[in-house]
Amino acid sequence: MTAVKIIRVMGTSSESWQHAAEEAYREASQTIDNIHGVKVQSWTASVGDDGQFEEYKATVELSFPVQQH
Repeated sequence: MTAVKIIRVMGTSSESWQHAAEEAYREASQTIDNIHGVKVQSWTASVGDDGQFEEYKATVELSFPVQQH
């Protein structure tokens, strides 16, 4: 049986929510091996004074197997 760890991370992008989710994955994958799943928890954005979205934010859960010794 394999144990799986789940962590929650947030990515940001000035382009889109998809880019924000991909950024969260890319950054986490630099220090976490074998990420098997990505689940989007929420999409949010910062709105500028002009009423336009300035920064897209994606909070995602990443799952990966726990290393057994």
